[in-house]
Amino acid sequence: MEQSASTAAYDAESRGGHRGEGGRADRFWSSRRLPALLVALVLLAGLGLLLFDLVSVRLDRPGMAWRRTLVDESATRPLDDVWVLVGAGAAVLLGLWLIVLAVTPGLRGLLAMRRDVPRVRAGLERTAAALVLRDRAMRVAGVQSVRVAVGRRRIRARAQAHFRDLDEVRGDLDTALDDGIRQLGLARQPGLSVHVRRPAKR
Repeated sequence: MEQSASTAAYDAESRGGHRGEGGRADRFWSSRRLPALLVALVLLAGLGLLLFDLVSVRLDRPGMAWRRTLVDESATRPLDDVWVLVGAGAAVLLGLWLIVLAVTPGLRGLLAMRRDVPRVRAGLERTAAALVLRDRAMRVAGVQSVRVAVGRRRIRARAQAHFRDLDEVRGDLDTALDDGIRQLGLARQPGLSVHVRRPAKR
């Protein structure tokens, strides 16, 4: 099967992103207010209940049954017990999940655009960028169909050409998509990979 492929490399300024008057456009961070609020409420309720029980014991009142049971289980169960290991593993996984949420931006489907105006931030959905580039690719003569996948670092286009030489179609696609990517106004220009082949014969 005939096919043609290319990978376009941009200059250092494009790869590093453009800086407008507003400065560097970093990725958007997810606020994640709901997970933080839920964790805070659970911890507050648990610590409040434990503190209330400890104060009751100090006032010579009987402690709550659940705390006495928990203390007895903690004192008698060995560390290699299945339920102890399961509980420890669940606590570790929950802690790692919270750390990942805290140190990662999230919103992977949103691409930051150049900040040409101070204090103004704009973003573009990756699906919307893929549709725009697909429309541009379909205008190239000889292209029968094309699929465009927009990633954070690279854009991949796979096209089928039903006439014209494959290298010529690929060259025109490189030019059209290159111009399209630059006109998207992204803060960090992704690389471009173009593959062109003939449709499968039936």
